[in-house]
Amino acid sequence: MPFNIPILLTWLRVALIPLVVGVYFLPTHWLPVAERNLAATLVFIVAAITDWFDGYLARRWNQTSAFGAFLDPVADKLMVAGALLVLVELGRVNAIIAFIIIGREITISALREWMAEIGARKSVAVSSLGKIKTAAQMVAIPLLLFHDPLFVSYDTHLAGEILLWIAGVLTVWSMFYYLRRAWPLIKEKSGAA
Repeated sequence: MPFNIPILLTWLRVALIPLVVGVYFLPTHWLPVAERNLAATLVFIVAAITDWFDGYLARRWNQTSAFGAFLDPVADKLMVAGALLVLVELGRVNAIIAFIIIGREITISALREWMAEIGARKSVAVSSLGKIKTAAQMVAIPLLLFHDPLFVSYDTHLAGEILLWIAGVLTVWSMFYYLRRAWPLIKEKSGAA
C-alpha cells in the first residue's frame, strides 16, 4: 500500500466520519444542540475539503495510485452515507431521499467494479453529471447539519433540503446515464440478445 500526502488526506477523511456521526451522541450537557450542529458541520466541511485537496495533490505531484483510486470513492461514499443516516435519525432528511442516494452509490460502485473486471471501467468513468450531483450533496449536507438560521434570516435547512432533492434527481439521472453506457457491454457479457 503506497503512503503519501494525498492518501494520508483520504485516511483523514475516513477518520473524520465517526466524528460527524458521534458528535450527535454526546450528552447534551457536554455539547448543546446548536454546538453539535456547528461541530458536525465544520468537521464535514473539513472532510469535504480533503476530498478535493487529495485528488488535486495526487494529480499535481503525480502521486496517483490504484490504492488511492480505490480508497477515495470509498471515503466519499462513507462520508455521505454516514451524514445522511444521522440526518435521517435527526428527522432532517426524508428516508426515501437518503435511500435513493445511498442505493445509487452502491449500485454504481458495483457496476464500476464489474466493468473494471471485464476491462471496461472507462465506459463508466465519472461524468460531469456525477460531479454536479456530488457538489450539490456536498453543499446540501453541511446546510442540513448546521440546521439553524444563518445571518438571522437565511434558512439553511430549507436551502439544504432543496439542494438535496436536486442531488436526488441528479443521482437517479446519473445512475441511468451510467447504466445506459454500460448496458451494451452487460448484454454482450451476459449473452443476452
